Amino acid sequence: MAARRRIPEELGIGVVIVLVALAFSVMSPTFRTLDNAQLLLLNGAVIAFLAMGQAFVLLTGGIDLSTGSNVALTGMVAALVMRSGASWWVAALAALAVGALVGVVNGALIHYLRLPAFIVTFATFGVAASIPLILTGASSVNVADPLFAIVGRGGLFGIPMPVVLVAVFAVVFTVLLRLTATGVHIYAVGGNAETSRLSGIPIGRVTMLVYAVSGFCAAIGGLITTSRLMVGYPSAGSGNELFYSIAAAVVGGVSLFGGIGSLPGALLGAVLIATVSNGMNVVGVQSYWQPLVIGLIILGGVIIDTYRRQSSLSDLLRRRLGRPGPDGAAGTPPSPPGAAPAGEPATLTPHPTR
Repeated sequence: MAARRRIPEELGIGVVIVLVALAFSVMSPTFRTLDNAQLLLLNGAVIAFLAMGQAFVLLTGGIDLSTGSNVALTGMVAALVMRSGASWWVAALAALAVGALVGVVNGALIHYLRLPAFIVTFATFGVAASIPLILTGASSVNVADPLFAIVGRGGLFGIPMPVVLVAVFAVVFTVLLRLTATGVHIYAVGGNAETSRLSGIPIGRVTMLVYAVSGFCAAIGGLITTSRLMVGYPSAGSGNELFYSIAAAVVGGVSLFGGIGSLPGALLGAVLIATVSNGMNVVGVQSYWQPLVIGLIILGGVIIDTYRRQSSLSDLLRRRLGRPGPDGAAGTPPSPPGAAPAGEPATLTPHPTR
């Protein structure tokens, strides 16, 4: 029997994006202008970076609630470093290091102290949000180096620099997840942490890595935000950034339970969220309706994710128990312990030495 061709999960959300864009284009001619498309991509770049970082964390079964405040913290770090006389690239490196450090601290506390990710990152959210306010007395800081504008306002061959950065890091992170042992470990930890530990996977290192990636991505978002405004605001990132990052990842097919999802899916989710937000602004929908719509999108994504996991579990049990599947075909009868699955060569499994 020929194997059925698997349809990529990203295709579904791609179709939804096209339909949403067509609907807003019909509702408002302004939506389909080139200037609005450029604005959508610029605003979506920050969401895309936060979604990529959140996807890494969600793949291990965790969650990062500190991304929004990390945007403010890293943006202010860059502005303060430049005010002290350093070059813009030194300030950018300092901000990236601080963002990654926040992630490493989150991962270490979660793994080594066995604390819930929700509690740890929620606490970090408060700490990271307060530090810029304390350092500046709740006042903004002007960017001293005009060359810093290249990060958020520059371009490459007519493409906005934030979009170029998203494309570059999307390729790097996708290669990391799909073509390296580290990527296999990340999916394994999210699938079953205990089995991964028994298999020799360094769970602590993997946990700190994914939170460091999340903090690093939030730092890039902070650099883009500060560069576009050329002012460091201590309250930057306190809006819907966290809300949007989780929504983009979940809607893009990254499971809240870990072990399932892809980075291209999370990026498409970010495009959908940015399109919906931009479209509602163009159409003239009041801003207080936007969290309601995004919340419903998250709820729909979670419902689909839950249904998908339950269906996968039912199929697995059906195959193990040898019961007929939905198409009437009999499942695979259970194999005796130590036997190889049907269609695979038999292998010898060594018994542990007593």
